[in-house]
Amino acid sequence: MWSAGRGGGGGAAGPVLLGLLLALLGPAGVAAKTGAGFVTCGSVLKLFNTHHRVRLHSHDIKYGSGSGQQSVTGVDASDDANSYWRIRGGADDGCPRGAPVRCGQAVRLTHVLTGKNLHTHHFRSPLSNNQEVSAFGEDGEGDDLDLWTVRCSGQHWEREAAVRFQHVGTSVFLSVTGEQYGNPIRGQHEVHGMASANTHNTWKAMEGVFIKPGAEPAGAHDEL
Repeated sequence: MWSAGRGGGGGAAGPVLLGLLLALLGPAGVAAKTGAGFVTCGSVLKLFNTHHRVRLHSHDIKYGSGSGQQSVTGVDASDDANSYWRIRGGADDGCPRGAPVRCGQAVRLTHVLTGKNLHTHHFRSPLSNNQEVSAFGEDGEGDDLDLWTVRCSGQHWEREAAVRFQHVGTSVFLSVTGEQYGNPIRGQHEVHGMASANTHNTWKAMEGVFIKPGAEPAGAHDEL
């Protein structure tokens, strides 16, 4: 049985963050990427699974089995505000704002509206019996199981390139294999960890606010 999480998810900051983000993205709620470039530390974006064509998503609904932590899914919709994630540094905080993310660098992916980090651990996922992926922590602070290594070719994570996310603690890859949930999140896809690198675990950066390298964003950017 699924359960609703504690009201507010990331606390009062959640609606404020969403308002700031939508203001930055403009009337349509989506910022188009302009030109080639890198994904940079501090950027807020959506991640698109290139094989199953869903965006990485979370919400204040907990798993009814396994860890009971906040669920992470894949959704078809491109305009869902619950699909925004912020790129942050690892435990050593080696991710200055605006710095291009390096291939092989460990990062945290923090869900903007609830303040929880993308996380995995040795629980079975509800549908495919792979490794459960959840959202964990409070206000961006979790534990060492929130770290994911960006696997890409070249020196830096390019916005137009497909990449993989390999979990530092358990070595699984962030994946989707097509299983879909029923109520209360009918039609959303299971997201889980898989041991092998394959077509189910390639992702691209999509809609978002990308902080320019070497430039400190002004005003509202600082609040994201």
